[in-house]
Amino acid sequence: MYQIFLSITLIVGSLLAGAQPSVFGQSIPNHLRCEYLQNPLGIDTPHPRLSWLMEDERYGAKQTAYQILVGTDSLAVASGQGNIWNSQKVNSDHILVTYAGKKLIPFTRYYWSVKIWDKDGSASQPVVASFETGMMEMKNWKGTWISDGHTTGGNSINVKPAPYFRKEFATSKKVKSARAYIAVAGLYELSINGERIGDHRLDPMFTRFDRRNLYVTYDVTRQIQSGKNAVGVLLGNGWYNLQSTAVWYFDRAPWRDRPTFCMDLRMTYEDGSVEVVSTERDWKTDLSPVIFNSIYTAEHYDARLEQPGWDKAGFEDAKWKNALLRPAPSQNIVAQQLHPIRNVEKIPAKTMKKKSDTRYIFDLGRNISGVSQLRVKGEAGTEIRLVHAEILRPNDEVDIKNIAEHYRPTDNSDPFSTDIFILSGKGEETFMPRFNYKGFQYVEVTSTKPVTLTADALTGWFMHSDLPPVGKIETSNPLINKIWQAANSSYLANLFGYPTDCPHREKNGWTGDANYAVDLGLYNFDGITVYEKWLADHRDEQQPNGLLPNIIPTSGWGYDWATGPDWTCTIAVIPWAVYQFYGDSRLLADCYESLQLYTDHLMEVAPDGLTDWGLGDWVPVKSKTSREYTSSVYYYRVVSIMAKTAQLFGKTDDFTKYSAQAEKVKSAINQKYLNTETGIYGTGNQTELSLALHWGIVPDELKAKVAASLAKRVEADGKHLDVGLLGTKAILHALSENGYADLAYTLAAQDTYPSWGHWIAKDNATTLYEDWTAIGEKRESSLNHIMFGEVDAWFYSGLGGILPDPEHPGFKNILLKPNFVTGLNEANVSFDSPYGKIESRWERKKKNVVYHITVPANATADFYLPSGYKTGKVTLSDGKVVSISETGKGIYRLVAGSYHLELKKQ
Repeated sequence: MYQIFLSITLIVGSLLAGAQPSVFGQSIPNHLRCEYLQNPLGIDTPHPRLSWLMEDERYGAKQTAYQILVGTDSLAVASGQGNIWNSQKVNSDHILVTYAGKKLIPFTRYYWSVKIWDKDGSASQPVVASFETGMMEMKNWKGTWISDGHTTGGNSINVKPAPYFRKEFATSKKVKSARAYIAVAGLYELSINGERIGDHRLDPMFTRFDRRNLYVTYDVTRQIQSGKNAVGVLLGNGWYNLQSTAVWYFDRAPWRDRPTFCMDLRMTYEDGSVEVVSTERDWKTDLSPVIFNSIYTAEHYDARLEQPGWDKAGFEDAKWKNALLRPAPSQNIVAQQLHPIRNVEKIPAKTMKKKSDTRYIFDLGRNISGVSQLRVKGEAGTEIRLVHAEILRPNDEVDIKNIAEHYRPTDNSDPFSTDIFILSGKGEETFMPRFNYKGFQYVEVTSTKPVTLTADALTGWFMHSDLPPVGKIETSNPLINKIWQAANSSYLANLFGYPTDCPHREKNGWTGDANYAVDLGLYNFDGITVYEKWLADHRDEQQPNGLLPNIIPTSGWGYDWATGPDWTCTIAVIPWAVYQFYGDSRLLADCYESLQLYTDHLMEVAPDGLTDWGLGDWVPVKSKTSREYTSSVYYYRVVSIMAKTAQLFGKTDDFTKYSAQAEKVKSAINQKYLNTETGIYGTGNQTELSLALHWGIVPDELKAKVAASLAKRVEADGKHLDVGLLGTKAILHALSENGYADLAYTLAAQDTYPSWGHWIAKDNATTLYEDWTAIGEKRESSLNHIMFGEVDAWFYSGLGGILPDPEHPGFKNILLKPNFVTGLNEANVSFDSPYGKIESRWERKKKNVVYHITVPANATADFYLPSGYKTGKVTLSDGKVVSISETGKGIYRLVAGSYHLELKKQ
């Protein structure tokens, strides 16, 4: 009895645990994850990754060994027995392990435990988590792909209303567990017995539909009732059947068709028998009140067409017709293994202006991605229009010109960013779009007949991929804090299962924008699942010769513009960044062939080392930089990553080949663009000097001279930025890493044009802009873009000094290189690494600095003492005085623990 009680306690404790502190001086494995998800359902990976972190607050805490058990009986696993895999005790400090047990079978819940040994050889109690396999293979699907068969003029893609589908079935046995597996080309909402299933939005994630489709798994055990049941599915168009016309040609996508889906509802009964309710022709279908839906523009809903109870048993569906069988959109249907999109934050309207009985203007007070939700009461047939905008002019004009720029409507039936809601007249009604999202701060509500709205009638929902936050910045400068918040908001507003450039005008997966925002993303959010999904999209879109488009996924647009290495180097940059931040090489391995194909294509295009294939320093302030120079720098970056990746995987011939090419590219750049006498690249503008310094082009003996040239250039530019997208990524790092951290901070903290702070000081911006100008100035464009967001990442590396160690990736060893910049009194920087929370917090005490460091258990750190300081007393969190070892000049090795350092100005 005690053993059973212990097992249940372990299981419940582990499932509830987020991050529990160690107790009684013991180590505890915590934050158990499978494929970077907690207790996931529907895992398709035959060898999933299992990970954990070590909770132990003791000084010098480290893991010396681990043991993993995997089994199908939770009580057995909790009590130390694994019938599927027993790794035995492995003497290792690894916290990321690939499953290596018996072949996993589909539709099975596996329980796994990990026990760890600390530095003293003491073992922890095992902690238990779970994962459940999904289809695993295509052959395990039972259902058929179905659609509704409605046509307009003989063509199904032009049918506007979204289709309903329903199926009734009965159960006579007691259900032990039930899972719904649903794959959709388009979007969907699933319900069982009138209850919507799950809290995801815009599922499944956007892919190249004719090459790969995603399915989602739900636990629906609670929703299945004894006796009669009904399943309901509402399909939306998404990117699969885009009916809006814009410059990106998604309306001409080769996969385009009426939405379709396949579903298996798999029920396991208490007696062990299994029954599967699948999509077949006997499902019934009809048109819904969603009379139009476009992921690009908006959604229209006619509440008069509602059919109450359509997704419940007993509904009269005699007038509904049978579903139509359809071919599968692709032969690659795989599990959606990533953090989903959700309505993450509810945002009440900050103000409401009543302009008349038929016109109201709501201000959310911040720019978001997502939807608005309206409560309203009025006469049947009253048409409500909700126009979503970023800009409200002084005359109360809601202006969408800046975000409708690329829209090319064929008529006026699909107004941009404008939801249409037609009232049923049945009391108070609520409307929120199902298959759309927008970027906006203001909502103008107009009606064809008078309605009365209150300030709380409209609410905004901030929607995005719901990634766990892992980083935090807080300083004594409120402007820095606001820039960090704005950058994070822009990053999230542009994350919908893939990184986008703006949540309104384009919603495209621009490679360049994501390239320059990846460090921001990884410092602030646990983003590996989204990046792994998006790099699979890269592999889907790659041409046989290695070429990649500039937007991914794409309808076919973008293979002939802005496809150079400055933009599409994402195939190299993002897998390498993920490896640095997580210490996980799987994405690099998955992308190796694609990266090699891409690199070889670059070498064919530019065998001698220079290329002008690229877009260049996009939207600079005023400077002009040679496109050949910038593209060649990114060519060097790609080949360098290719060489390092080959070395990582022991591919000696590849390493030799690409290392030699990297040196050739670097030499060609320096030969043509570097003046060794003056230390100037090209014309000596900020972008040219920054790129050479940051990306390792400058010969070691000339770094100081080139850095001095950059500092002089910034001074001559009034200590303001004069860079575009490429320069923005490099300039702060180039300065702070080469002795000019104070100047870098001055640029980051500026509040006059051009600067990040200018947007906030002038417009009270809550997101980052697409151009250095502000509202009402020239080139006014999108107000919610992420491409200038590198300043956010610099707060972590430049102020907090938190950097991954390339020799020990995943923050196994942390490089701490803080800069105690003039003009800032305090900086509190924290980051939840794969090993736990890293803290780098400093504050001035007159001329001196008090520096607080937390190195998580099972990790170490190298602290680089800033120039001009010397170490004083070093104490731990409990007040104990310790000494720290100097391993090099001004470099100190720290073991796990929380430190308080007194640093004295010399």
